[in-house]
Amino acid sequence: MKIIWGLLFYHLASWQILAVEVKGLAQVNYVLADRQTSWLDNGTGILAYSKNGLNVQQALVELSDSFASGLSYSLVANYYQTGEQNLGISQAQIAYKPLSNSRVRWRTRAGFFYPKMSLENLDTGWLSPFTYTQSAINSWLGEELRAPALEFTVYSPGRARNSAYSWQLTAAAFKANDPLGTLLSWRGFALHDRQSLHNDKVPFAAYPSVVQQDRIFHPSYVEPFHELDGRLGFYLGAHLDYFSQTNLRYYYYDNQADPLAVNYQRLYGWRTKFHSIAFQHKFSQSTRIISQWLSGSTTMGERVVDVDFNAWYLLFSHKVVQHRLSIRFDQFKVKEQDLVVWDANNSDGYAYTFAWRYNMDKHWQLGLEHHINHNNAENRAALSLPQEMSQQQSMAVIQYRW
Repeated sequence: MKIIWGLLFYHLASWQILAVEVKGLAQVNYVLADRQTSWLDNGTGILAYSKNGLNVQQALVELSDSFASGLSYSLVANYYQTGEQNLGISQAQIAYKPLSNSRVRWRTRAGFFYPKMSLENLDTGWLSPFTYTQSAINSWLGEELRAPALEFTVYSPGRARNSAYSWQLTAAAFKANDPLGTLLSWRGFALHDRQSLHNDKVPFAAYPSVVQQDRIFHPSYVEPFHELDGRLGFYLGAHLDYFSQTNLRYYYYDNQADPLAVNYQRLYGWRTKFHSIAFQHKFSQSTRIISQWLSGSTTMGERVVDVDFNAWYLLFSHKVVQHRLSIRFDQFKVKEQDLVVWDANNSDGYAYTFAWRYNMDKHWQLGLEHHINHNNAENRAALSLPQEMSQQQSMAVIQYRW
């Protein structure tokens, strides 16, 4: 990872800075929120905002450059008003894609980045161009998943074979994502657009079964990007595209973590593995559907925590001139399989998100969104809170892009 930072800063400090492409955006919102305390404020609510008010929702800068050799790099820096760490790096990578006329080609990249699982998060900085509150699946990936990785891809563009179909196969090895699954097990799924930053600390409610010394004795936070056991994790992916109309992506992710590993902060290794399938079909240039399904499991300790999890969403989006209307339904569930009765981990819920986004010009965008969810988490009873919760959130957003 230090080598990647060094190469990036070398190019930024040299004459190559003249060729660097700089992109970014800033979003300011006004939120009308239900007053259930967010997990970001050590509560049990699954939305990011706990009170009405004006907020900086997103602010990011993306620096990138490409060279004639096929080498390129990119770096994304974010500012968030919410959370423990407000400023930091969310992605950094170096990629190599040699020029080729072959039917089958290859490329590779190294750094701190997302696997290309999502068909929802297609905008600058891994944001969604459809809604401001992202799906439960991609909200979780943004919270807990990323690691220093080396990825290798073999691909074949359809035009190189006079075919309507393009395909690619991806394999990667990574480290430092051993606590993956902590939030999902104790808090459950959430819905928002905050991505954890490198070295970030993500809080959650101080559940007695988690934080008490005579119980699990874990802090009421997780730092997702830690290496605890020296093992390599891996993921495998396959993409199939029909022209630019229909896309299908499958990924298998396994962090290979030792569930008995623990560090000085009392952060544990969680053996987390899952399957993800994402699908998109464009009925026209204006209308599309996107769906994703995720299913997996995570284990900590000698089955002190052992849960299965699954989630899916279906999104419909239609564009009329400069207006985009999007509707998404989410369903999510975490089901415990362990026998530790004093640490309840079952949670589930569903959500509806309605969004309108209007591009006034190439820089400015206005948006409105209304979100409704109903969720259940058994461990709220330990805090003398109702297990079931219904939340609504409305927001008006103004965005500037450069």
